[in-house]
Amino acid sequence: MAESQVPYRVLARKYRPQTFAALIGQDAMVTTLGNAIRRERLAHAFLLTGVRGVGKTSTARLIAKALNCVGPDGTGGPTIDPCGVCEPCIAIAEGRHIDVTEMDAASHTGIDDIREIIEAVRYASVSARYKVYIIDEVHMLSKPAFNGLLKTLEEPPAHVKFLFATTEVNKIPVTVLSRCQRFDLRRISADLLAQHFAHVVEQEGVAAEPEALALIARAAEGSARDGLSILDQAIAHGQDRVEARQVREMLGLSDRGAVRSLFAKLLAGDGPAVLAAVAQQHELGVDPTALFRGLLETCHGVTRAKVGGGQDPALSAEEREAFSDWASRLGFPILHRIWQLLLKGHEEVQSAILPMEAAEMALLRIVHASQLPDPGELIRRLSAGEPMPAIAHLPPAAPAAAPVSVSASVSAPVSAAIAPSSPPEPIRPTLPVDFRALHDLLVERGEPLLAQELHDFAGLIRYAPPELVFRPTRPIDLRKLAAALKRLTDTVWTISAEEGAAAPTMLEQEKAAQAAERAAVWEMPVVRAAREAFPETELLGYTRDQNRSAGL
Repeated sequence: MAESQVPYRVLARKYRPQTFAALIGQDAMVTTLGNAIRRERLAHAFLLTGVRGVGKTSTARLIAKALNCVGPDGTGGPTIDPCGVCEPCIAIAEGRHIDVTEMDAASHTGIDDIREIIEAVRYASVSARYKVYIIDEVHMLSKPAFNGLLKTLEEPPAHVKFLFATTEVNKIPVTVLSRCQRFDLRRISADLLAQHFAHVVEQEGVAAEPEALALIARAAEGSARDGLSILDQAIAHGQDRVEARQVREMLGLSDRGAVRSLFAKLLAGDGPAVLAAVAQQHELGVDPTALFRGLLETCHGVTRAKVGGGQDPALSAEEREAFSDWASRLGFPILHRIWQLLLKGHEEVQSAILPMEAAEMALLRIVHASQLPDPGELIRRLSAGEPMPAIAHLPPAAPAAAPVSVSASVSAPVSAAIAPSSPPEPIRPTLPVDFRALHDLLVERGEPLLAQELHDFAGLIRYAPPELVFRPTRPIDLRKLAAALKRLTDTVWTISAEEGAAAPTMLEQEKAAQAAERAAVWEMPVVRAAREAFPETELLGYTRDQNRSAGL
């Protein structure tokens, strides 16, 4: 007979922490719990909150073991370092201890499930020191379930402890929060995750490149479980060897060297080279969103290097050198401008119907912006009377012919025609003449929702462009409206909502006009004659005649 084999367990389960020492990134919480256990100042309810995969459920089980551990000789008490070999520790680790109940609130949300707990807490524990109830995803409980738990949670029996775990603490009623001792589990840093993954691959007998582990740690976004799942997949993908190139292919990440090369081409304003680099990354299967994410990380890294921020341990020596070089040559204004353009491009690519084309257009926008002179430098040169820098990718504009009047052509000297003149005033777009024209501008220029809000809910008090004062009948986002008008008219608007006498809203005016028109039709002689002949006549509708004000 073939020997029975132990079924494979994924790394996230195999390397679940069994002691507080193995719990990474949560030193503050471990210290607090250790002091509370040593001083016998244990709360009756604990709330563990944090993002996914940072150890909330694992911590709850460790607390249950710490409270019920009896030591190898069976005479020990609560300890922050459970032995792991006594019967309570083994039973809790295997999930079969009769006095430690673990409930998933996502599938047991009702008052009936809580009622079972309330009835069971009256009885003493069977074999353990404490009866422990672990409720995972506690925010999923219904409102009646929370209310039913309040009294027991406030004054539970001395032998009962409650451990709650949740990722959305804002959904838990404040009456429950006030009855618990809360621990916020921190997101695990990338360097700690990389060290943990190095330990895991060593235990698994798998060779792994440090850069590959750093990539996985970044992709995990502070979650140990997510990172171990990615590592498990990477081991299978690389046939017991984890390489950075394979991890990038598996996660759809762009090569960081290629991202730095693309960033350099953006700074150089080389449009054709940028398009070629994007096309090459697209052929390699790199998602445009991932490409923009890499460019954002590069811009952030350069800015941090310029400010003198701490070095990211996940960066390679080549990246540190490149970031330092760019930081020495680029100013903060251009870095912030590139960041904003990349951020805007990332949003456009995410929502675009054609992501690849949107990515190319966004990057070309950065190419042209990189050639524009800095506004601060322009002001300084204008103040000093220095010549303006030329823009490499724009041909010099031909001077516009000035209009010449008849009298000027006779009396003015010829040299005056070519004399330098003062720079013309910037041409601003004409502001809407009235409130209705402002509404129509919003409709025509792609802001129909704002136009609808002004139409339906804004009673005009004063309109003196660029000042707008109205009385809202419902809340209107003034900041959004002001930003839209500044973008459409290139003018800063002063917009305020006040109470007081105001004109009817445009919707109210239209309804009043319709009512007046309907009343006029109702009083027409032919309609009046029909009403006299048929007293129960109702006006169902009417059409406007081109040659008359109204007709049937």
